[in-house]
Amino acid sequence: MGKQRIKPNYCRRALRLPDPDHCKLAVLNSLGSPASRRVYEYSIDQFIAWYCSEPRLAFNRIVVVRYRMHLESRGLAANTINQQLAAVRRLAHEAADSGLLSPELAAGISRVKGVKQLGFRSGNWLSAEQSSEVLKHAYGDSMRAKRDLQCWPCCLVVAYADRSWSG
Repeated sequence: MGKQRIKPNYCRRALRLPDPDHCKLAVLNSLGSPASRRVYEYSIDQFIAWYCSEPRLAFNRIVVVRYRMHLESRGLAANTINQQLAAVRRLAHEAADSGLLSPELAAGISRVKGVKQLGFRSGNWLSAEQSSEVLKHAYGDSMRAKRDLQCWPCCLVVAYADRSWSG
């Protein structure tokens, strides 16, 4: 007779609904900072909600790339997207360590690139309304108004130069 066929173990290739909670707890318990726990918990919850909202076959690299595209379409900042992807990568790593996901799939997920960051935000940036409000108060006869009127162009030049140098 022929060789006996062995059924493939597909349960390791797909992440079932009860499993994300177990992996999520493992990720959160591995973090030291309460702030990191809070951010990772939010990010993992957002990913699981998105993952369960659309029909998916398996938790793999393609799904994480689609999730990154979803985050980009929402207009989130690059730092926010990269932070959420880091939580998803950590979730995949914990799923692989728990035996719920194959190490090859976890390695593929860990290779999903983040969004390129051009420069960084520093300080408090003014909105258009706040800028116009500052300019309204910069005119006047007082010494403070004259000083503000003279300093405002310097601030704009520094902000413009900082943006052009960083990105």
